Parts: sequence; C-alpha cells; structure tokens
Amino acid sequence: MYTLGIRDHFMIAHSFQGEVFGLAQKLHGATYVVDLELHRPDLDNDGVVVDIGLASRVLKEVLAELNYHNLDEEPAFAGQNTTTEYLARAIFERVAARVRAGALESNAQGLTAMKVTLRESHIAWASYTGPLKPSEQT
Repeated sequence: MYTLGIRDHFMIAHSFQGEVFGLAQKLHGATYVVDLELHRPDLDNDGVVVDIGLASRVLKEVLAELNYHNLDEEPAFAGQNTTTEYLARAIFERVAARVRAGALESNAQGLTAMKVTLRESHIAWASYTGPLKPSEQT
C-alpha cells in the first residue's frame, strides 16, 4: 500500500458541554496541525499516489472553512462537542466530498482509503481512518 501525506493547520475557538471536560467547558482556542494521508495499492501511470498540489489545495480549502471560526457558532456543529476526534471525522467527510466531486481529478481513481489526524499538541492527537469507496472516486 502506498501513502501520500500532506500537512496544514488551522485555528478555532470552541467550548464543550459536560463535566468530563472540566475547564474546557469554557470558550477556549485550539491550533491543530492536520495530517491528511491518501492510500492506494498501486501507483498511477505517473508513478504517484495523487497529485500533491491538488491534495494540498483540497485540504487548504476544507480547513479555510473552519480557520479562525468559533465552532460553537457554526450551524453544521450545532449541539455537538467539537472534540478533536469529532473534527477529524468532519474533516475526513469534507475532503471525501471534494474527492467525489472530482477535486483530485483522475488521480483519485485508485484511492482506497484516507486518514485524517489532528494534532492538538506534541503529546496529544486523534485520527479518523476510512475507506474511499468506488462511489467516492472520479
């Protein structure tokens, strides 16, 4: 299995509901480093997993929708604790939607899986990994 990884970052504000979150129940900020990994069993005819420039652009577009936003005010996250785990899945779904829409062009045809990792710090992170089904490819 081949993997292409790219990295970017974004900054948000949010708060959590529930005593388990302690002081994080109050509004606070977070800066996430985001790693996107795209997987395929064989390289394409050009010898790559996917065009790194296209993949970087897709990730940047997805993160721009969240960057410098208070997630407590975002309708898409109403009533949801926007934990690192939850955000990893949300970013996965947004990138997958762009893949389905053709943002990675013909490079997406061989992709089989994707992983999104959000790093809160050098000692804490969460990931979501899932398949990219044939219907999710151009």
